[in-house]
Amino acid sequence: MAEEPVYAPDQLKPGNRKWARIGALGSAAVMLMFFWGNHEGNTENLWLAVIALLLVGAVVADAVLRRNGLKPNDQ
Repeated sequence: MAEEPVYAPDQLKPGNRKWARIGALGSAAVMLMFFWGNHEGNTENLWLAVIALLLVGAVVADAVLRRNGLKPNDQ
């Protein structure tokens, strides 16, 4: 019993998947709106686009894995 980890009750509680997806897609949209800013050069635009694509890719990959049964729906 001394070697078992101690967890708080809310540590094992799964989060709300719908709000996580909305947050990721909303963040990607806001990041793409930063294209129209007061910066010069395209380095910032490249980073913004890559990070936004990674967020959208994570949401799509999660949806595909759950639909195909490769990821449990309880997490």
